[in-house]
Formats: sequence, C-alpha cells, structure tokens
Amino acid sequence: MGSKTPTTPVDGVDFTGDFGLSLLVLMRAYRTVVASVLDDVPQGARGYQTLAVVVRGEQQNQLALATYLGIDRTVMTYLIDDLVTAGLVERRLTPADRRQRKIVATARGVSTLQELQRQVREAEDRLLEALDENERQAFRNLLSRIACDVRDMDLATAPCDVTSDPCDVAEPGS
Repeated sequence: MGSKTPTTPVDGVDFTGDFGLSLLVLMRAYRTVVASVLDDVPQGARGYQTLAVVVRGEQQNQLALATYLGIDRTVMTYLIDDLVTAGLVERRLTPADRRQRKIVATARGVSTLQELQRQVREAEDRLLEALDENERQAFRNLLSRIACDVRDMDLATAPCDVTSDPCDVAEPGS
C-alpha cells in the first residue's frame, strides 16, 4: 500500500502561503524566463552575474570575484576565460602587485550588460505580471531588503556589499 497525497484540505495543515514552495516555484520560473535572455552570454546566468559584478569594479581580482559570487575559484578561471574570449572583460596587471590580475569590463562588456539588464528587466516584468508596476517595485525593494538582512548568515555571498547598497533604499512614503 502506497501513501496518497491529500487532494482535499487536511484539518490543521495550512497549504496557503507556503513561503518555501512559493520561492521554489518563482525561482524555477525565473530561471526559465531569464535563461532565454542569457542564451548568448558565456555560461548563462553565472556569466551575466559575474559581468555585472565586474562592471561595478569592486572585486579586485579573480579570487575576490569567486568568493563574492560563491563560485569555486577553478570554475571562475574558466568563466573569466570565456568572458575574455567573448570580449566582455579583460585581465589587467595590478600596478601594486604584478603577480595579480584585475578583471575589468571592456566597453563592449559594459554596453552588453546594459542591454542584458534591460532584457532581464522585461523578462522579470513578464514573470511578475500579476503585480502592477508599484507592486513590482515594492516586491523588488522588499526582496532586496531581505537579501541584505540574510547576508549575515552567509558572508561568502555578501549580496549587498556594493557601492550603491540596495539596502539603502528609502522606505515607501518617506
């Protein structure tokens, strides 16, 4: 005899508003919607995120990038190689220490990122079409605040350690 999944509500069990399930569904849908936008980016979403961090210019070298993004440093080497081959970033000698290479975005990398950001935003808007524009912005702001708050749980990813910290968003109505 196998167990059956209840098809009717079970007393004492609340299936509405299941946070984890909602996040799972949203993340899977996000990956699907955004993947098509990032088809031509080396290594897809990982390459896009790396390019975005490189354009910000705050992670001084490959190891810092790998740590910040939570990517294995050997994987990061191949990712940077692919971005270099695509003409989106380049490795430059660091004047203070010629043993290190700083990863910098090329002009093509910056313009590519700008276009990709526009396309990703459009894909996100399609994903969030159940919300009106104000709700979408509020959702993005709230999501950013939560991400900034949980950064203390996992310092390796530090999602908010950027010049324009998304946590420094004005509260609605202020």
